[in-house]
Amino acid sequence: MMEGCRPAAPDDLPLLEEFAELAVAEQADNRGGWVWSRRETRIPPFRASLETAFHNPDEQLWVGQIDDVPVGYAVAGVELLRTGELLGRITDMWVQPEARQVGVGEALVANVIEWCTERGCVGIDSMALPGNRATKNFFETFGFKARLLTVYRPLDSD
Repeated sequence: MMEGCRPAAPDDLPLLEEFAELAVAEQADNRGGWVWSRRETRIPPFRASLETAFHNPDEQLWVGQIDDVPVGYAVAGVELLRTGELLGRITDMWVQPEARQVGVGEALVANVIEWCTERGCVGIDSMALPGNRATKNFFETFGFKARLLTVYRPLDSD
């Protein structure tokens, strides 16, 4: 079994759209997922924003694979900070549940780190929902650390 990733191509758009839908659906009902799915994710339909990413020189898309079979994806971009420095941002990352813990996610993050380093980024941000210990632990293996906690209170309107 050979896992890895490759840069995504416009022909991958239907697959990337499907993966984005699955990624949001998987997390939307988890703690923090209600607001996250309405604020931090791409605006549905996902195809339009993914297609735009292909034409943005400050974004890159990858497809994670096992034996050349697509099983996940990642999207990263760069953001200009007020200081003029660049911050890398992982905006999308997802691997099919049955393909996790075999190195696909690791290959995706390694490519993101390389891409952000080549662009001179001072660091890379990503997100993990509260309670999603597996995602937090995964990113920590690459040296990511929590730098900001967001708290939220729903307002019930009975």
